[in-house]
Amino acid sequence: MHTLKKSLGQHFLKDENICKKIVAALQSCSYTKLLEVGAGGGALTKYLIEIPGIDFKTVEIDDQKISYLLTTYPILENKIIHRDFLEIGKPFEGKFSVIGNFPYNISTQILFKMIEWKPDIECVIGMFQKEVAQRIAAKEGSKTYGITSVLTQAFFDVEYLFEVNEDSFKPPPKVKSAVIRLKARNEYVPVRTENDFFQLVKTAFNQRRKTLRNAVKNLFDAETLKLEIFNKRAEQLKVADFAALSFKMRS
Repeated sequence: MHTLKKSLGQHFLKDENICKKIVAALQSCSYTKLLEVGAGGGALTKYLIEIPGIDFKTVEIDDQKISYLLTTYPILENKIIHRDFLEIGKPFEGKFSVIGNFPYNISTQILFKMIEWKPDIECVIGMFQKEVAQRIAAKEGSKTYGITSVLTQAFFDVEYLFEVNEDSFKPPPKVKSAVIRLKARNEYVPVRTENDFFQLVKTAFNQRRKTLRNAVKNLFDAETLKLEIFNKRAEQLKVADFAALSFKMRS
């Protein structure tokens, strides 16, 4: 069961206390439908299938793991989505929450899929590589604050929950891990359009050492660029600052 497939970024969680802490992090979430991303050997799955009164599904691409899961937990019959997570459509109608020990090689892509699905996402509990988790949760002024920080925090409240040592996994990864929780914001920060907002944030951070005036000069007219805020660098702006600037972009 613990055959490692490096191509899938597999590291199996073996620390039962960590598994229980991850599942316990769901308690502050409101949900009736739950999707697990990457069931693997069932470390989290075995606890999730015991949660009463929910509609549960899990995504797993590895044939060998699916055979093991169905043999070990027959209740998973018809609850496993046997596909690449990045290629599936929304697994439920209406609101749902997401949990998983995310494969690190696609964890940022998973995050952006959560942003894409944001109208229906209530809560996300995710294990990421520590550096990625820190970037997602970072606040303005931090060196780790960047594109993923701003785009995630525009739509979710982010909580950095706890860190996980390498020896909690089999085989141990070469990096430390951390678990974060995303909760849907009651109100999104207003932007002119999401495309404008995304373009502004990505352009600003792609040249983060420059002042905003030089980094995003092609997105604004000369008069707007005289505003004092353009003296700052991207990492100094709050999410709300980027959102407000989106309304001043060239049409």
